Amino acid sequence: MRTVGIIGGGSWATALAKILTENLDSFHWWMRNEASVEHFNQFHRNPNYLSSVHFVGDKINVTTDLRQVVDACDVLIIATPSAFLNDVFKDFDKTGMEKKIIFSAVKGIIPEYHAIPAKFIHKQFRTPYSQIGIICGPCHAEEVALERLSYLTIACETDSYAQEMADMLACRYIKTTVSEDLFGSELSAILKNVYAVASGICHGLGYGDNFQAVLISNAIQEIKRFVDAISPVHRDVQSSAYLGDLLVTAYSQYSRNRTFGSMIGRGYSVRSAQFEMNMVAEGYYAAKGIIEINKKFGVEIPICASVYRILYERMSPTIEMKLLADKLL
Repeated sequence: MRTVGIIGGGSWATALAKILTENLDSFHWWMRNEASVEHFNQFHRNPNYLSSVHFVGDKINVTTDLRQVVDACDVLIIATPSAFLNDVFKDFDKTGMEKKIIFSAVKGIIPEYHAIPAKFIHKQFRTPYSQIGIICGPCHAEEVALERLSYLTIACETDSYAQEMADMLACRYIKTTVSEDLFGSELSAILKNVYAVASGICHGLGYGDNFQAVLISNAIQEIKRFVDAISPVHRDVQSSAYLGDLLVTAYSQYSRNRTFGSMIGRGYSVRSAQFEMNMVAEGYYAAKGIIEINKKFGVEIPICASVYRILYERMSPTIEMKLLADKLL
């Protein structure tokens, strides 16, 4: 059995740690915050995220020493929000990272480079794409904490690595599937956050379920056009890794991207919405990153473009969504 380490201290990292305790005798967990580590080591709970989850303390080595976790582990799961990922590794000696098997649970775009996590990992750590994977939904951390039945898709070009991670994460309340579509799965996981922001904006403006249904059915078509243009391989976007993940992020009460969008639709500025939420809405950074990537490919993505104009060009949500409504079919 390989030695596993989690990098990140947020809700998704906490959910993954809870799942791993079902199958692993021990693993390592890096958190940035020293106070959180001290609290965990004393009370076996993450004080800031999913604090209701109680861990078996002797199974997990929790530390702020990133070098210690990297050196000790064969497999790394990066679950840091994309907005902070570059800062985590900015001054880190990356020696040896090219030998690791690295799974991303980031599901956002790296804003400094407008890069998907797999590309960031490959460029920054010199890790071969064959050793890079993604863990995606449809799955909310809050429902994992409640042990409600959830589904995870593990994608990696090396099938044996994907299956190994799937086996580590499968338990009585988690069902897993594997895929070879690393780039498509990752791009879809990023795009769905943008469409969840759009869904929230429409909800905040007072649009009803009928319009939401049309919006999201158009969103999955945008996802297909975009991922097919960038990674032209056979995939079924109607499956849970794509459509399912989009639906749960666009509609769920736990979706921070939908919540963020709803606040924008109700008249909050971007800055005030971010301040009040005190959580990262990955769709904010993804909207700009996808538009930058699309300058090369020129894919028709009107919903994503509308969200970008609202968030970055300060276009009126009311006007922008009215114009968008005329383009949807």
